[in-house]
Order: sequence, then C-alpha cells, then structure tokens
Amino acid sequence: MLSLIEQIKSGSLWDFPGGVHPQENKTQSNRNEIARAAVPSELVIPLKQHIGKPGDLLVNVGDKVLKGQPLSQVNAAFMLPVHAPTSGTIKAIEPRTIAHPSGLNDLCIVIEADGEDTWTELSPVEDYRALEPDALIETIRLAGISGMGGAGFPTAKKIQSGLQRTEILILNAAECEPYITADDRLMQDCADEVIEGINILKHMLKPKLTIIGIEDNKPEAIKALEKAAANEDIVIRVIPTKYPSGGEKQLIKILTNLEVPVGGIPANIGLMVQNIGSAFAIKRAVCQGEPLIERVVTLTGKTFKQPRNVWTRIGTPVQALLDEFGYKADKKSQRLIMGGPMMGFTLPHANVPITKTANCILAPTFREIDPRSHEIACIRCSQCAEACPASLLPQQLQWYAKSQEYDKCEELNLKDCIECGACAFVCPSEIPLVQYYRQAKAEIRIRKQDADAAERAKVRFEEKKARMERDKAERENRFKKAADDRRKQMSKSDGDDAIAAAIERVKAQKAKTETTSEVKPAVAAAIARAKAKQAEAAKQGQAEPDNSEMAKLREERKRQARERKADKASAPENATAETSADVDPKKAAIAAALARAKAKKAAQQQDAPSDSGSQEAKKEAVAAAIARAKARKQATQTDPSESESETPTSESDDSKKAAVAAAIARAKARKQAGKAESEEAKDEAPASEADAPKKAAVAAAIARAKARKQAAQVEPEEAKSETPASETDDPKKAAVAAAIARAKARKQATQVEPEEAKSETPASEADDPKKAAVAAAIARAKARKQAAQAETEEMASETPSSEAEDPKKAAVAAAVARAKARKQAVQTEPEKAESAQAEQPKEVATETTTSESDDPKKAAVAAAIARAKARKRQQEQNKENN
Repeated sequence: MLSLIEQIKSGSLWDFPGGVHPQENKTQSNRNEIARAAVPSELVIPLKQHIGKPGDLLVNVGDKVLKGQPLSQVNAAFMLPVHAPTSGTIKAIEPRTIAHPSGLNDLCIVIEADGEDTWTELSPVEDYRALEPDALIETIRLAGISGMGGAGFPTAKKIQSGLQRTEILILNAAECEPYITADDRLMQDCADEVIEGINILKHMLKPKLTIIGIEDNKPEAIKALEKAAANEDIVIRVIPTKYPSGGEKQLIKILTNLEVPVGGIPANIGLMVQNIGSAFAIKRAVCQGEPLIERVVTLTGKTFKQPRNVWTRIGTPVQALLDEFGYKADKKSQRLIMGGPMMGFTLPHANVPITKTANCILAPTFREIDPRSHEIACIRCSQCAEACPASLLPQQLQWYAKSQEYDKCEELNLKDCIECGACAFVCPSEIPLVQYYRQAKAEIRIRKQDADAAERAKVRFEEKKARMERDKAERENRFKKAADDRRKQMSKSDGDDAIAAAIERVKAQKAKTETTSEVKPAVAAAIARAKAKQAEAAKQGQAEPDNSEMAKLREERKRQARERKADKASAPENATAETSADVDPKKAAIAAALARAKAKKAAQQQDAPSDSGSQEAKKEAVAAAIARAKARKQATQTDPSESESETPTSESDDSKKAAVAAAIARAKARKQAGKAESEEAKDEAPASEADAPKKAAVAAAIARAKARKQAAQVEPEEAKSETPASETDDPKKAAVAAAIARAKARKQATQVEPEEAKSETPASEADDPKKAAVAAAIARAKARKQAAQAETEEMASETPSSEAEDPKKAAVAAAVARAKARKQAVQTEPEKAESAQAEQPKEVATETTTSESDDPKKAAVAAAIARAKARKRQQEQNKENN
C-alpha cells in the first residue's frame, strides 16, 4: 500500500463535502499587469490589522517618520508591529473607522506624506540558509507579516508552531472567491519571488513534501509557477474549481484526504498551510529587509472603467483608489464591498483604509449584484446543509443563534464554521445566515472572556485567602512559641511560672481589698488584737486562748445588724430625703424647694372652696392651728424624756449603744416636727389667705415662736445626752458629734422658718401691714435671744469635756461652735426680714437660701441687703404708726 506522500506524488486528489459553483467573474481584472497606485497625501494606519493584540506605540504626534520605520513594537507572540508606508509627519493618533464588518472605530496613526518617500535603513539577510529558523522567524515577526489570504493570523507564530513537526507544506494558491484575482496576478508577474519565499519556508520547516494547490481556472499562473519551480522539489497540484476549495481545511482535505480535528490546528496532524501572498512577503522581508507596507489589491466591478490589480500602500483610503482608477458610482446602488461577494462585507463609507488583509475592493452595479434582500421564514429545504463544506447544520445553528441559545450553538460546533457564505448563497428564503453566525461567535467570545476574567479573579481571591490563612497560622504559631519560650525562661529563672504567680497575687490582693472594705476599722482592730492574743497564747503553750474580746465583738456586730434592720423597716422615704439633705446642702435645698412648690400647689387648689367658706370655717382654722401648736409642745416634751430614759441604759451597757440610741431619737423628733409643720403649712395657708388674715398672722407668729423654742430645747438635750457617752469613749469624737447634731438642728429650724414665713406673709400683709411688721420684729428679737442662749449652752456643755482632755483644743472647739451659731443667726435674719416685705415675691426666699448654701460670700451680701431692707421697712412703719 502506497504511503500518503506517494499517493500525493502520483496525482491523487480527494474531495470535500458540500460546496457551490458561483459565477467567477475573474476575467475582468486578471488580464492586465499589476499597476502601482500613487501615494496619497494622508495615510491612516490602524494599530491592529491581525488576530491578536495591537503593538505598543513608538511615535507621538508631530514626529518625523521614514518609509519602513516601525510605528509600534511587540512584546508578545500574538502581537505584530506596523510600519510607516511612506515618509512624512505624524499628523494625529486617534480613533478612525477601520475595515471590519462592525464598522466601528479603532486607534489609528495618521501620517501626512511629504512626497519624498524616503526609506529608512534596511537590514536584509544575505544568505538565509546560514541562519537558524528562530532568527528568520524573528525577522518575519518584526516585518509585521500576517496571513494575506484574509484571516490575518501572525505568520511568525504559525511557523513557530510547526517547527520540527511539519511533514507536508501546502501553499494555498486556489483563490476560490469570485471576482478576486490578486494572487493569480501575483503568481503571473512575480512567480520567481513566490518560489523563493517558498524555499525560505522549506528551510525553516524542513517538510518532507511541498505542494502548491491551485484551481484549474488560472492557466497562466500555473504555467508561470511550473516554469519558476522547474528545478525545485515542489509539487504543483491543479484542483477542480469549486467554492470554497481555498479554505484551509477544505484544501487539506482535497490534497491529503486528512481532516483537522475539532478545536485543533493543521500542525497537530503534521501539516502547514501558507498563502501565496504571505510567501511573497516573507521573501521581501528576508532578502530585501522590507517590512510589509504594501500589497496587491483587486479593484473590480462594472463601476470601474478598467478593473485591475494594483500595488497599494497600507493605510491608503479607499476613496483615493476610487478617484485614481476611474470609479463611477452606480445611480441606483452605491455600494463598496471589501472582499469578495461571498465572504466580503459592505463598507460604511469610502474613507476606510486598506489593511494587510484587504485583498479586494468590489464596486458592483445594481444589476450585477442585487442588494435587495427579502428574508422570509425557513422552508426547511436543507439546501444549506448540503452546501456546507464543514458538514454543519446551518438551519439549527441559525435558530439557536437567533434565540440567543449560545450553549446549543457551541454543542453544534459553531466555531468550525468558516463563514464561507455557501449556505446563504443557496438559501431560497434569502436568510443572511452568516450574519447570525458572526454575531453568535462574537457573543460567545465575549462571554468566554468574561468567564476567564471571573475565573482568574476567583483564583486570585482563593490564593489571597489561603495566603492570609497561612499568615494567620504562622503568626499564631509564632506567638505561641514565644509564649512557651517565655514560660520556659521564667521557670528556669524563678523556679515557678511567673505569670501564674502574678495572677495569684492579684487575686489575693483583690480578696484582701474586699475583706478590708467590708470590715470596719474598729472591727479590724479587734480582729487583729484577737489574733495577737491567740498567737501569744500559742507561744505560751496555752490550749485555749482568751476569746472574750472576740465574743464581745460578735455580739456588737449582731446588735448593729439588728438595729440597721429595724431602722430600714421603720424609716420611710422622708428619712432618706432628710439624710441625703444632711449630707449634701445643695440637694437638701432642692428638696426643700420642691416640697414648698408642692405645698403652694396644694394651697392654690384649695383656694376655690376656701374663698366661698363662711365664718365657721375661719374659726375651725384657728382651732386647728392651736391644736397643732399644742401637739408640737407635747412632742417637744416627749423627746427629752425619751432621750433621758434611753441614755442611762445605753451608758450602762455601752457608750456606742448610747450614741446610736440618741441619733435614732433625734431622727424621730425631726421627722415628727417636719410632718407637723407640713400639715400646718397646708392647713394654715388657705385659712389665712381666705378667712381671717389677722388671726392667721397671729397664729403663724405663735407657731414660729413655739418652733424656735422647741429647737432651742432640743439642742441642749441632745448635747446632754451625747456628752456622757462621748466622754467615756473619746472627748474629741464627742465634741465633733455634738457640733454635727447642733448643725442639723439649726438647719431644720432654718428650713421650717422660711416655709412658715412664705405661707403666712401674704395673708398678714394683705390684712394689715403694721401688725405684720410688729410680728416680724417680735419674731426676730426672739430668734436673736434664742441664738444667744444656744451659744451660751454650747459653751457650757463643751467646756467640761474639752478641758478634761486639752484646754487648748476646748477653746478651739468653742470658737468653732460660736462661729457656726453666728452664721446660723445671720442666715436666719434675712429670711425673717424677707417675710415682712409685702412687695417681695415668694421665690426670692428660695433663691436666697440656695445661693447661700452654694457660696458664703454671696450669702453674706444677700443677708446684708435683706437686713437693710428690713430696717428701712421698719422705719417706714414706725413713721406711719406715729
């Protein structure tokens, strides 16, 4: 059995499925030699004229360039540079319309020709046979050569993929597209140069067999090639004319009966296919050092006066060719097609530049190619499937592409479609099938790019996440190792874990602080003494130490607990309010102001019924005031008796018990006095305002006098009850406790007087100002007398205890007590003077009391002003009385 190469040499040919036989129309342009087009004044060079990425710019606007000078550079395999087609100046670098079915813009370099057409310095290869294939491939890449048949695949990359595995080299000279004769005329006029380019390819690839496949409708080209390749090991195989026999896969099937696998390339099966035009460009790049700056373009169609092939510079606008070669637009249809009638596309306008893949400009008339298309529904005739050279299902592909089911299109191998247009040529429904396929391919390509970008982003995210986890683990291990090292070092130096020891110390200190805060100093001292006795007894060898002190201490704690429990059960909210007021003067003043406001509100609510009362209501109010006065007197008499009865018991038991009992008695007395006064203020206010102003004023004066007397009596009794207990324990503490008790008593008396003065002053002034002034003067006199008596009693009560301890300290304590008494008297006088003023509102008293408690200087100034006003008022009243 003959091998494949022997079968090919013997003249065997095969056929591919499908295909059509359109009208050729090649004789219009292949009769004349290739002409040379003039260099236009402006050339537009797109940066991307091939499959892949565009190169990086090397020039800027305003630069001077020479013919053949590179305008971009490459740094990747699928990148190709572009070169200046002539010498001139860079006019602009901007987006322009390019030769593409979409009609979109792309970045282009605009060169203004200078008319000199000066070449740059070229570097030709003297003997390519002495160079390695890699050097020649790099020369081809730098020359910017791509597939000249229309695909635009980078030639250098294609050759590199076939190194060391190409057995059969095929030169595609079929040129099956109707109207196009660029390769036909190139083979006729430049056959020797084409054969030289094929030899360069043979030197790089070293194939076992080289074949030129050419259709039988090019007899002159066949003769020229046979003559040029007479002494070369090249097989020229003439194949039948059939469209699209010029397709890469179809030509391989015809010449070798081999099929390229789906998704593969010819190099996978040991084949390499190159175009005749690419071989000619390779020869010029290697032997002359010229980059690809021009190509043969077929200008055909009945609108041209003389259709022909011309050498055209890359970047030449189509309009310049039309103007130069006698183009006359058709009146009914002005249409320009780049490429042939089967695979070409209509240009949006005539200013589109010529690119490396532009092999034909077809300008047909209306009758030559009818532009009208009336698409109707598919009739399922299956002619498209019969004509498809790739054995696809065009009908189903069109359905899925139209419904945007691109996954189905990929399953039906849409990417194997060569867009030859045979299916659309035979379709009786005139469906533009190729347009649907192109649109679907573009959408699939975009989605694949998006998916690849998303996959790359996912991979980067996962790698970042893994890196962060590794860093975290390393950081934790590093910290753990450092902690272990510190523990080892500490254990070696101290013999124990220093961190654990520090924690234990903190816990012990916290427990000690809590115990110390709960135990009082006296109790702690007793505990310390008991422990000292136990230690002493242990040293002396006694089995049972003296625990009498501890027993007394426990009993004292139990008794205090019982008293606190009783106080909490019996003390209402008022006691809490009084205690807080004793602790903080400001809070006490605020609480007193709130209480007075509540009393005023209650009095205002009772004004309406009191205004309509009769004389009996007035008498009842006077009787109630007298009854309250008696109740206060009785309470004053009861308190000292209770305190006297409690004091001896407490003294006989314990001095501390006596002090506690005296404090409880005082708190009860103050509570009872506060309740009686609040009830009196509520009851007397409406009665004094509405019923009998004169009697109410008299009753109020009597009540104030009794209250002051009661306060004066309470102080000496408290001093007597507290002095023995304090002297037995500690004279200094006793003096301090007595001073505190007196201060509290005076504060209570001070709070009582302004309330009574406020509630009673309006009534007395509304009735008779003279009597009110007299009553106020009497009250102030009694208050001064009471203060003097209190000061004398304090000095008398403090002298024995202080002298027993220290005469100097006693004198100091007495001076402090006298100063406090005078301050109390000073604070009392302005309040009494204010109660006698008719025009002064009630709120002034409240503000004065609050300001005095906040600032002593302001209180003194306010007191002086009040006394001055009171004296002036008194003088005016005396004049009126006279």
